[in-house]
Amino acid sequence: MNEIQTPILSSGLMDYWNRASGSDWAEVLSAFPLFSGVGKRTLRKLVRHVSFVEYGRGDIVVSKGDASDSLYVILSGAAVARGKPAARTLRIGDYFGELAPLTGVPRSATVVAMGELHVMKVPRQSFLRLCQHEPAISLQMLSTLGSQIRRLEMQPAMG
Repeated sequence: MNEIQTPILSSGLMDYWNRASGSDWAEVLSAFPLFSGVGKRTLRKLVRHVSFVEYGRGDIVVSKGDASDSLYVILSGAAVARGKPAARTLRIGDYFGELAPLTGVPRSATVVAMGELHVMKVPRQSFLRLCQHEPAISLQMLSTLGSQIRRLEMQPAMG
């Protein structure tokens, strides 16, 4: 895991991260379903408190059972969430880790980078503040969680 500090010449995205303004990131985030109802001003404020992290293929982003203080949003690449009963692929615009900062419970899955993965890591306090001021975020997450629960219920029982 590398905190994004300096540009990597082979990746234009890495260089862009170092030069992107809060307005640039607000524009990017507003295209993601989770943030679609959030104003650009609010997103610019949020970006001031996040960190951008890069992972390589096979790197563990979060481990099941770990304590957590952050929500992760995938900016590029893909990851797999390995939990019971089945793994789930996460792609650009997807997020994970939302339950731990909301509830304080340990991580329920291990998330592994499938290749080069770039994420925005939103600290717990910033995430909670955003949820308080932007109820649409909470409603979007509830909808997504409901869909995930229905998908899990439809899977055959392991015997």
